[in-house]
Amino acid sequence: MSQFLTWIVEPGFFASQPVQVALLIGSATAIVSATVGVFTVMRGQSFAGHALTDVSTAGGSGAFLLGLSPLFGFVGLGIVGACVMDLIGIRRVRGRDLATGIVLGASIGLAALLLYLDTSSGATTGATQQILFGSIFTIDTATIPIVVSFSIVAIAIIVAIYRPLLLSSVSSDIAAARGVPLRLVGLLFMVALAVSVGLSSLTIGAILSTALLVGPAATALRLTARLWLALLVACIIGVGVTWAGVLLAYDSYYWGSSHQGFPVSFFIVALVFVLYLISGFAGIRTLTSRRARAMWPSAQS
Repeated sequence: MSQFLTWIVEPGFFASQPVQVALLIGSATAIVSATVGVFTVMRGQSFAGHALTDVSTAGGSGAFLLGLSPLFGFVGLGIVGACVMDLIGIRRVRGRDLATGIVLGASIGLAALLLYLDTSSGATTGATQQILFGSIFTIDTATIPIVVSFSIVAIAIIVAIYRPLLLSSVSSDIAAARGVPLRLVGLLFMVALAVSVGLSSLTIGAILSTALLVGPAATALRLTARLWLALLVACIIGVGVTWAGVLLAYDSYYWGSSHQGFPVSFFIVALVFVLYLISGFAGIRTLTSRRARAMWPSAQS
């Protein structure tokens, strides 16, 4: 076993402080993204999550330009964008898509301006790489308490509105008939979604953060119809691909003579995509076996 681990894990992996920070922050981000992502997929708001990634890009660029941590920009402007989308949107899907499209277009234009200002400023070298694709190995240890705090806030929101959120995700009409405050529930969920996107933007970059939000959740919902099990599976997948991505990115520095390595975001997104494809075959196989079991009694008669 020790020889097998030595072959997979390069020397100094667990002893490296940047790796320890990356694993801790990546795990917290993966759990939040998976939890919020399951409801995002159920509610059909993946497009809203994608729009918030562009809002986060603008926020991170602005924070970088001001000399602040990009995380505050990711989360701060993300929450503003989420509130705006909820304010100009309505319960129906068409209204939500319209609001999302408006915010998406405005945020892309603002992000383009701020990224240009970042790249033209000598004091913000590397801003584009860090904001768009992440740089988890360079995150300072002082960011850990902030990430944990944002994670607790997002999870606490989901726990607080769990039952009305679940009912409104299944059927907004039934939820409205039972007196569920749909606007308030939707607003709180959008805030949790914005925080989740902000955290994943810090981990794998704003442009790829949707993969960590939607991928593990969509894979889990393909494998099981039970909500609690889907949440658990999504968290396991999210943490698993994050740890594997950090490990592969670390090991990639030793793959060639250049010692440049590959970004963590590439490995995480690639693993999420592969697992989603595999879950499709597993889902088809499960559905086929269920149909065969359902047809067996009639075949016997």
